[in-house]
Amino acid sequence: MISLRQHAISIAAIFLALAIGVVLGSQTVAADLLSGLRADKDDLGSQVEALSAENAQLTSRLDATDGFIAGASGRILAGTLADRRVLVFTTPDADPADVDGVRKALETAGASVTGRIALTDAFVDSGEGDRLRSALTNVVPAGAQLRTGAVDQGSMAGDLLGLTLFTDPATNNSRATPQEQALLLETLRGGGFLAYGDTPTDPAQMAVVVTGDGIADDSGQGATIARFTGALRARTAATVLAGRPGAAEGNAPIAHVRAQAPLATTVTTVDNIDRETGRVTTALALPEQLNGVAGRYGTGPSATSLTLVAMPR
Repeated sequence: MISLRQHAISIAAIFLALAIGVVLGSQTVAADLLSGLRADKDDLGSQVEALSAENAQLTSRLDATDGFIAGASGRILAGTLADRRVLVFTTPDADPADVDGVRKALETAGASVTGRIALTDAFVDSGEGDRLRSALTNVVPAGAQLRTGAVDQGSMAGDLLGLTLFTDPATNNSRATPQEQALLLETLRGGGFLAYGDTPTDPAQMAVVVTGDGIADDSGQGATIARFTGALRARTAATVLAGRPGAAEGNAPIAHVRAQAPLATTVTTVDNIDRETGRVTTALALPEQLNGVAGRYGTGPSATSLTLVAMPR
């Protein structure tokens, strides 16, 4: 007969055997798992190295292309904007290097840059819409008629600035006096909506709006800039909206223009002005618009080509 002591020893032995089995089994599983993780790590490391090498190669090619375009820009752009006057607008997130690069391309093309006007954070802030519209309403030149559809802050500002600071595309005559132009600019600067140095007094014919790399949140700033550019285009001989790749994504300005048929068919967009190709394309796109063509250039979403297929002359 099995005693209680023998029975307890048997049960203890069974549990001891189970414990030893679990420990030995877990060590085997852990070893296999660790081996698998090491293999995955080595594989991922190899992929990262390959992608880094490919990225470096592509960057090198882009840099080489930029160098070639920069060296050839004088021949590419020469005379394409001769006797043309261009006013440059910048958004709050525009990169100074991009602005300088675009201005250099315009001047290389023979354009006279009549000034540079910065749109401030207040200008694109939807919370400042009522105050901006009120300021604009008070400085409409005598006899001028704003477009009936220009009711949001971006459209209204683009319409009035286009009407006041640019010549009539049909006649090339100024539609406002120097005093009316100065009053509009000084009022908007005093309200914190614009910033600029010397007051642009020579009416321009064309406009370039330089924006940045896009805005992360859906604050409505992208839509405001897009509508401003569209309204400006309706009053000018040509208008281009140019920015970095991020400006063509999500809720950013270029994405808004390309997504709306009325704007996409009238406003030219360029989404790679961080590259020399984009800056040259921006200058070339202005005379192209004189022929009734609006393009979508660059490397971002909805771009139809990197640059112009045929150089305008």
